[in-house]
Amino acid sequence: MLVLIFIIVYFVCRAVFLSYAVSSPLEKVLGLLFFAAEAYVMFHAFGYFLGIYKLTKSKKSEPKITELTSFPPVAILIPARHEPKEILENTIASCYNLSYPSKTIYILDDSSKQEYMAEAKEIAQKYDCQLFRREVWHGAKAGILNDCIKNLTDKYIVIFDADQNPISSFLTKTISILENDSELALIQTPQYYSNLQSSNVAFAANMQQACFYEYICEAKSIDGAMMCCGTNFVVRRETLADVGGFDESTVTEDFATSFKLHLRGWKTLYYNHVSVFGQGPENLSAYFSQQNRWAMGNIAVLKKVLAKLWKSPSALRPLQWWEYLVTSSYYSVSWAYLFLIFCPIAYIIFDIPSFFMKPTVYMFSFLPYLILSQLIFYAGMKNRNYAPSKILRGQLLFFLSLPTYCKGTLLGLFGVSRKFIVTKKSDIGRVSYKQLWPQISLWAINLSAITWGINRFAYDRSPAVAVNLVWITYHFLLCSSIFYFNDKLEGSDKMALFDSA
Repeated sequence: MLVLIFIIVYFVCRAVFLSYAVSSPLEKVLGLLFFAAEAYVMFHAFGYFLGIYKLTKSKKSEPKITELTSFPPVAILIPARHEPKEILENTIASCYNLSYPSKTIYILDDSSKQEYMAEAKEIAQKYDCQLFRREVWHGAKAGILNDCIKNLTDKYIVIFDADQNPISSFLTKTISILENDSELALIQTPQYYSNLQSSNVAFAANMQQACFYEYICEAKSIDGAMMCCGTNFVVRRETLADVGGFDESTVTEDFATSFKLHLRGWKTLYYNHVSVFGQGPENLSAYFSQQNRWAMGNIAVLKKVLAKLWKSPSALRPLQWWEYLVTSSYYSVSWAYLFLIFCPIAYIIFDIPSFFMKPTVYMFSFLPYLILSQLIFYAGMKNRNYAPSKILRGQLLFFLSLPTYCKGTLLGLFGVSRKFIVTKKSDIGRVSYKQLWPQISLWAINLSAITWGINRFAYDRSPAVAVNLVWITYHFLLCSSIFYFNDKLEGSDKMALFDSA
C-alpha cells in the first residue's frame, strides 16, 4: 500500500512541475512523453506488487488431490523439430517412466531434415511411442498439435516441449486435480531449467523464470486468469474442441488459447509444484531469439484482448481483464524503458530537458518509491529462497533484452509473420558482437554521454547535470553486463556457477 501511496505522491509532484514548466514546444512534448513512460513502467511495477499483496492476504489452499481409482486415458504430445537426439530421448524416457498406466506417448516430429527424422523414428521404436508427422505445414507448433489432437479420443492431453523431463508423479497428481473439478480445463505447472551450470545466460534465464512462476502465476491463478505457458501442462481435450483447438494465428499459441478458454467460461489453475525440469537457452543468440518470439506473440494477443474488451466488456470478470492487459502488454514496456534511457543522454549532450522537476523534490518523492519497490521485490524472492545476487542476474538479462523486445513488439503490432524457430538449448559459446550491435551501440552511447557529462559538470556544477549523469552511469553499468553474459564458461567457472546456484 505504501508503494501505491508513493506512486501517487510522485506523480502529483511531477504533474505540478510539468504543468508550470517554462519550455519550448519540443521540450514540452518530450516532458509529456517522459511522464507517460514513467507511468507505464510504474503501472507494470504496481501490477507485480499487487500480485504479492494478493498472495499475502489470500488463504492459499492446495487443490484437492485424491488417490486415483481409475485412470482416464492420457495422450502425451511432444512436438519436436530438429531436436538433438540426446535431448529428445531424455524427454521420451522421462515420459515413459511416468507412474501412470493409461498413457500414450506421441512424438510430433516436424523436422525437415532426414537425420532428425530418422532419429525420431528410432526413438519412437525404442520406447514404443507413436510417431506423428503432418502432411501440410501450417500454424507452426499449434498446427501440428491440432492435426494430431483431432485424431485422438483421450480424455486429457499433456504437452511437453522436447527438452522437458517430468518426474514420475506428474500425471497422478495433475489428473487427480482435474478429475475432482469438471469445470477445470487446464493445469499449468512451473518450468525450471536444469542446465544452470552451463552458462551465465541459462542461469539468469532461470532466475527470470523463478520471478514469473513464483509470484506472478500464483496471483493470476487467484484471479482466475492463469494462462497456458506452452509446456508442462495438462488440458481437458473437450475444452480444446470447445474453443476450436490451439490458436494458430500467433506464435504464442498457449497464451492466445488460454484467452479463448476463459472467454468460454472454463477455469484454469496454476499448480506451483516443480515436477518438470528442462533446458534453458545457453547463449545470447538463442535467448534473444526466444524472447523476440514471446514479445511478438504477446503483442498479438494484446490486440485480441483490446478488441474483445471493446466489443464485449462483460465477457470476463474485471480481475481477469486486468491480468490479461498486464500480461499481454508486458513486453511493450521496453519502449518506455528505452525512452527513459535516452532522455538523460539528450539532456547531457544536447541540453534538451524532459524532466521538469527540482532535484531536491525529485529525491524526496521518487527515492522512497524506488527503494521500497526494490525492497519488496528482493524480499519477496528471498522469502522463496532466491538470493538477491541471483535475481539481479535475471534483471540484468532483462535490461539487455530491451532492443529485442522493441523489435518483437513492433513485428507483432504490424502482424509481420516470421517462421517459427526452435530455441537452441545446446548452443554454448560467445556470440559475435556484430549480432549484438543494438546492445553494444547502447553501451557506447552511454559511455560517450558519461564522458561528455563529466566535462560539462566540471564547468557547470548544476544539480540537474549531476542527476542525469548518475542515471547515465547506472545505465552504462547495466549495459556492461553484455560482456558478462557473452562470456563462455569453462572448467572451474562452470563449477563456480553451479555452486552459486
